[in-house]
Amino acid sequence: MPATRTWLKNPLAIFTANALDARGGLVVADGVIEQVLGLGEQPAQPCDQVFDAREHVLLPGLINTHHHFYQTLTRAWAPVVNEPLFPWLKTLYPVWARLTPEKLAVASKVALAELLLSGCTTAADHHYLFPEGLENAIDVQVEAVRELGMRAMLTRGSMTLGEKDGGLPPQQTVQQGEVILEDSQRLIERYHQRGDGAQIQIALAPCSPFSVTPEIMRASADMAERLDVRLHTHLAETLDEEDFCLQRFGLRTVDYLDSVGWLGPRTWLAHGIHFNPDEIARLGQHGTGICHCPSSNMRLASGICPTLDLVAAGAPVGIGVDGSASNDGSNMILEVRQAMYLQRLRYGADKITPQLVLGWATKGSAALLGRKDVGELAVGKQSDLALFKLDELRFSGSHDPLSALLLCGADRADRVMVGGKWRVVDGQIEGLDVRQLIADHRQAAAELIAG
Repeated sequence: MPATRTWLKNPLAIFTANALDARGGLVVADGVIEQVLGLGEQPAQPCDQVFDAREHVLLPGLINTHHHFYQTLTRAWAPVVNEPLFPWLKTLYPVWARLTPEKLAVASKVALAELLLSGCTTAADHHYLFPEGLENAIDVQVEAVRELGMRAMLTRGSMTLGEKDGGLPPQQTVQQGEVILEDSQRLIERYHQRGDGAQIQIALAPCSPFSVTPEIMRASADMAERLDVRLHTHLAETLDEEDFCLQRFGLRTVDYLDSVGWLGPRTWLAHGIHFNPDEIARLGQHGTGICHCPSSNMRLASGICPTLDLVAAGAPVGIGVDGSASNDGSNMILEVRQAMYLQRLRYGADKITPQLVLGWATKGSAALLGRKDVGELAVGKQSDLALFKLDELRFSGSHDPLSALLLCGADRADRVMVGGKWRVVDGQIEGLDVRQLIADHRQAAAELIAG
């Protein structure tokens, strides 16, 4: 059966994440971009469908490179609203330890739906909680991703350093190393897809220096090398973490990362705030990526990621919304806006442009996940697209459409395509009963807090 060929014609504005002239739009077929059209150009072959994009700003699907889906159940919880990271975690860990498969399923679906509605087509989640009864947490997340029709890098997280051994997590949330490694290999063999167009991928993600032992860090690095998957963890998020590493290991965070075999292009790190110039240079030399999480860093008063210094050194930078208990939202286009404003405080308005931060959220984020088939608009790339309208009151009087997307605060995509299939149409997710999802999620959140 011949492929359906669709022309997304003459968008109001288009961001390609490269230097291509695409003012005439895109032709997509068989889930990939077949042709990029300059202004006034026509498709090389007849198209079965024409979508008039003259009212839309067209972007590559946004790519979220750090999240904790389960945390949608503990948004804006009063006891931690004004806490920094370590007290915030210590208060929330016992609550999260009560997570069940059913609650994780609804939490994941809410996070993914919110991301999708904000123009996100690929999401990385860092799940590290496997209390009794939740041993198959990643399997639960796989089903949620498939139901929403998105792409995901699901990371098999872990915690092995409990309170009795000097870590932060309560004992009921830690696992033995052999259990973690056995399940990690199972998940990779069962779900990890390779090559262009992959929907589900698996990475290995010991949680953080203060919640895992060096042994599981080394073993995870060895497995990732052997099975050719990526590595992810939190690093250099707060000064408390830096002090912890100095006291426990006698090393700063990047030295610790190096000591366990993680300093390399296979690794991407969440936050990456507290690096000195030498550490930035080393990260760049090794091609280790950094996910900037501006809302979370502001909410917890953790600091500001040195993005331009990292990029200049050779370290790829992407963007993540982080968990919905330290951001309290899962909105990717608003996260891009937040990144632009926070980074302007550090580097100045002239250096941090809308195009730059959109590039971090697309091509930059794709690089963190090791993907070359998504994150930009070019021939042969996956047809993962986000289309935004500027017809609301907040955009009235705006002049440059691409800048208006961020400066005027776009928060919802009108249409989203993943692999050539429309997943969001007229601002609604195809086939999803959002009202019922909200009702189920609110009940699950109340039950989790109540214990």
